[in-house]
Amino acid sequence: MARIRADKMRALLKVYFISGSTNTAETELANVLAQAIAGGVTLFQFREKGRGACSGAGKTALGKKLQAVCQKANVPFIVNDDVALALELDADGVHIGQEDGSAAEVRRKIGDRILGVSTHNVAEAKQAIADGADYLGVGPVFATSTKADTRAVCGPEFIARLREEGIHLPIVAIGGIHAKNAVEVVAGKADGLSVITAISNAADPKAAAQQLSQVWK
Repeated sequence: MARIRADKMRALLKVYFISGSTNTAETELANVLAQAIAGGVTLFQFREKGRGACSGAGKTALGKKLQAVCQKANVPFIVNDDVALALELDADGVHIGQEDGSAAEVRRKIGDRILGVSTHNVAEAKQAIADGADYLGVGPVFATSTKADTRAVCGPEFIARLREEGIHLPIVAIGGIHAKNAVEVVAGKADGLSVITAISNAADPKAAAQQLSQVWK
């Protein structure tokens, strides 16, 4: 297996849905994911973190269930910060944050699978590239209440600054993104939109995903 090409990675980042049982009830999560994919989600990240999150066998079982939904629709399945689970499930990739260990070490463990790294400044972005990242997660571009440890808002313009600094790796923006402000992110030269609550809290996940997908057309 070869590393994913940058152009393919950019296409996959367009509507990137992140969720777990702390964002959507475990009993509803697979259905919400299926609806979101039907609406245009191009990549899914299983992020099982926070108070009340599943662990052990329960986390593995939920991961398998969501992975099956993704496989049925040919949407890549990414695991957040759990290399062991990603390898056990033969996931398509792993996403890590700055506090989740060495990206270079993760790359060594996962081989040619997709590797995403959250970055918040130019130095982190350049280090992630050196460590073998396939894409960068940049944010929060807008205020968000989803994560308790959220850093300062960087704004969509920060992505444009990264481009000016010579960062050409695919970039997905995250943090407070929804259909009404997504156009600002696209204008800021991001390759994709990463969302949690814009889909997980939507009355109609399919319609929410469709609205985000339309931003790229």
